Amino acid sequence: MPKMKTKKAAAKRFKITGSGKLVRKQAYRQHDAWGKSKKQRRHLSKQVVVNETDQKRSRTLFPGQL
Repeated sequence: MPKMKTKKAAAKRFKITGSGKLVRKQAYRQHDAWGKSKKQRRHLSKQVVVNETDQKRSRTLFPGQL
C-alpha cells in the first residue's frame, strides 16, 4: 500500500507544533489595514492554536504526522 499523502492545501495553512497541536494565521489581516488600530494589527499578526473541536477534523488532513 502506498504512503498516505498530506493535503497540500492544509500544509500551506497549518503548522504542527512540537506537542502535536495545529497553529494557524488569524483572519481580518489581509486588507483594509488602515481601518484597524496598530494594536489590533499587531495582535492579528501572531499565530494562534486551532480550536480543539476543529483540531479533530483537521488531523485527518495530516495522515501519519500526528
